[in-house]
Amino acid sequence: PDLSVEGIESWLLEWSSHALVGTATKVGVGYLVIAKEGNLVEIWEFLSLFCAMRNPFLSDSCKETQLHHLNPQSWLQVERGKLSKASTYTPSSIESLIRVAEPPILPLFKPIDYVEVLAQIHEELESCPPHQRSDLYLLQYHVFRGLGEGKLLQRSLCSAWRKATSVHEKLIFGAWLKYEKQGEELISDLLASCGKCSQEFDLMDIASEIPGENIHVDRTSDSDLANDSSTVFFLVEGDLIACDRKKIASLSTPFNAMLNGAFTESHLEIIDMSKNGVSAMAMREISKFSQMEVLGDLSLDVLMEILIFANKFCCEGLKDACDRKLASFVSSRQDAIDLMECALEENSPVLAASCLQMFLHELSECLKDKQVAMIFSTAKKQQRLIMAGHASFSLYCFLCEVAMNTDPRSDITADLLERLVESATNNMQKQLACHQLGCVRLLRKEYNEAEQNFTAAFEAGHVYSAAGLARLLYIKGDKALAYEKMSSVISSYTLLGWMYQERSLYLEGDNKLEDLDKATEFDPTLIYPYMYRAASLMRKQDVQASLTEINRVLGFKLALECLELRFGFYLALEEYSNALCDIQAILTLSPEYRMFEGRVAASQLRTLVREHVEQWTTADCWMQLYDRWSLVDDIGSLSVIYQMLESDAAKGVLYFRQSLLLLRLNCPEAAMRSLQLARQHAGSEHERLVYEGWILYDTGHCVEGLRKAEESIALQRSFEAFFFKAYALADSSLDPSCSATVISLLEDALKCPSDRLRKGQVRCDDLPYNSVKCFSLDINS
Repeated sequence: PDLSVEGIESWLLEWSSHALVGTATKVGVGYLVIAKEGNLVEIWEFLSLFCAMRNPFLSDSCKETQLHHLNPQSWLQVERGKLSKASTYTPSSIESLIRVAEPPILPLFKPIDYVEVLAQIHEELESCPPHQRSDLYLLQYHVFRGLGEGKLLQRSLCSAWRKATSVHEKLIFGAWLKYEKQGEELISDLLASCGKCSQEFDLMDIASEIPGENIHVDRTSDSDLANDSSTVFFLVEGDLIACDRKKIASLSTPFNAMLNGAFTESHLEIIDMSKNGVSAMAMREISKFSQMEVLGDLSLDVLMEILIFANKFCCEGLKDACDRKLASFVSSRQDAIDLMECALEENSPVLAASCLQMFLHELSECLKDKQVAMIFSTAKKQQRLIMAGHASFSLYCFLCEVAMNTDPRSDITADLLERLVESATNNMQKQLACHQLGCVRLLRKEYNEAEQNFTAAFEAGHVYSAAGLARLLYIKGDKALAYEKMSSVISSYTLLGWMYQERSLYLEGDNKLEDLDKATEFDPTLIYPYMYRAASLMRKQDVQASLTEINRVLGFKLALECLELRFGFYLALEEYSNALCDIQAILTLSPEYRMFEGRVAASQLRTLVREHVEQWTTADCWMQLYDRWSLVDDIGSLSVIYQMLESDAAKGVLYFRQSLLLLRLNCPEAAMRSLQLARQHAGSEHERLVYEGWILYDTGHCVEGLRKAEESIALQRSFEAFFFKAYALADSSLDPSCSATVISLLEDALKCPSDRLRKGQVRCDDLPYNSVKCFSLDINS
């Protein structure tokens, strides 16, 4: 076949001339012609989706002639006469548009009673020794992560870092916080302009952070010496190196016994050291150290020799000095790779910590390095102790999180989780580690190993792991036993929504829906029950009930998968305006999002849908935005702003409006991205200062944010600057007298010109609770 763009266009145009869904096909052809580059398989996915979209509720007789999920290669074979056309046709269905995936087993710590666990942690924090606090804050972090509390889990990490009692904990939690704050790298210039360093957790001088040990060597008294000579010569590589007998003897107990005890060497003036793997140069430095207790500026090779020698003869002081000197040689990832092996073999904690710091500094990239991954994934218990001290569990928690975020199915992720399980020292740590490893094994289809891990977690007290065990039984074909497993959990523990949701997977019909209703009753935040009920109603052609059901969840949780499902509904109903609204909201939240099990880029589907929708003028968009904003139609407002951003309208204020909507919808990452774009497109200096203030405030730099508001007001009094200052003060100050200041600032804000969208937004849900009395000021606005 002709694989040029023109050739592909030719095939598609020919097909569209006689296909039942010519309009949709021509849209695809038009897209290809405009793009002039593309992937045939991806283009075909678009066409297949539109084929499935058109007239989904046809009679059975018509269904036989509808196309469904065409395979590009097989279709080409049909066109070339190699296959009959009947072999490529299947009954039409809207399944590709409204398919609801089963909920995954989440790799999260999910206790039965969150309140009880958090109370227990709080109680232990008040009474435990200082060195145990970081571990407790780490557990608290995982509890908040299971609850989806982003700000609270970051607060727990900050507490773990501040309460760290060892350099290893400072390294690990500092690097973890840096990883969590990756977005701040985009505002490093802004932080610098405020006199703050964007790298709060920069590289430390490890040697100065780890105190040296007081080393005492018991020496034989002078009266017991068999030889009164104060000088001894060591023969190395044909050279005689003169050493002070007493000083060398003081380096270690073995040297003291050899030179001052009942051994032959105590009577010799010349001792042959040629077979001990040390060079003459290194031996001279050892002699100098015995007298001055300081190592000079030596090469890496000489220091390595001395370290090995010190380990061999138990010269702890010499070893410590050499360890610290070697740590200064770690200035790059490759240095750390080369020296970590030596650090682990020679038990050099300062060097090992320096290498660890270099790995953690850019962990996301380092874990992609096979040599670094090998160091972490193969470390034995003693090596982990050298590398991370007593913070091994914390270290591997961090490593595993980064690895799972990168690729949960990879070998390195599984290996690191195995080390995490080995590092667990208490019951809750074991629950978390075994459950996470079980989830990864399940993804990797290593079912027997996953069963062992889930069983270990469940037996340790992590009841949620029973969902993993039930899922494995179902995968292995024993649906009845999976149902019994979850029924046993439901009858034995406090009832929770996820239990009924999981059991519903092993039921059909009304029984399934009954369990899903129970799941919603016990946990209304679970989105799978809403999605399943909505899809079921759509299959029954109960369109209004289906949309009502999916809107229930979208009313309080802007989940991408729910937006995608509703987009599919609208496609099936040929309501392209609503479909476009949803896909533009999706792209606002996640510009790179791929739909329908990752097969199609959302941005490209949007291109196809737009062909069916009349475009608004800028004036139309402003009217629509005002109407939707007034009705608190947040998803619709996001869609209108997305469309307006493609015009020549002032982008700074639009991105800012977008960020406010996203914050209201609890999408902080997308909101920060919009704020940064607002800053880049600000139309004036005072406007830019307000956006910078919000960015600083939302990244935890409240004082600097307020300073930006004051700078903006000094340039020009504006509604936005006064409102931001009022909000930040109300949210950050615990002083009751602050309320009067907040009211005064809001009065100033209402006196300033605005577009009425924001004036109308000064209401109870936009300011913290302690400022609720402000809202009698101007209810008409």
